[in-house]
Amino acid sequence: MLDQSYYDKTDEIIAVYGRKPSSLIPIMHDIQDTYRYLPGELLTYVAGQIGITEAKAYSVATFYENFSFEPKGKYVIKVCDGTACHVRKSTPVREYLCKELKLDDNKHTTDDLMFTVETVSCLGACGLAPALMVNDAVYSKMTPEKAADMLQDLRGREQKEQEGGSEE
Repeated sequence: MLDQSYYDKTDEIIAVYGRKPSSLIPIMHDIQDTYRYLPGELLTYVAGQIGITEAKAYSVATFYENFSFEPKGKYVIKVCDGTACHVRKSTPVREYLCKELKLDDNKHTTDDLMFTVETVSCLGACGLAPALMVNDAVYSKMTPEKAADMLQDLRGREQKEQEGGSEE
């Protein structure tokens, strides 16, 4: 059961796009941007608010790979496994990340919701292979060692944010 604040925020998002069926996808995008996933309860709520069936809302949400019903980490790491990246050894990078973050084929997000590791077919950065993305930032010519440095930097950034937030 979601807190009322989720529904209040969803009402704000719906107000931006209007209570019409054509608003479904932008509403879902904004909800996912806000919570890093698409809570099923909110999808059902949105369907009722914009006048479509729950089945229609779920069929749209499951059709697009971008939407996730499971919470994702603050840092979503997308490891490219396209041909260029695969040939240039993206697999050891992904294996290192999964081992370091204690993730596997069934568990993609760390328990603290800090990191999610996903394998994607192509990032469109073949000349930078092997490449990965962390949220919107592209990292090129990755190796397990560079991935270790990247994780250390992200963890350091998070620690600084927490220390800065605790002073307020």
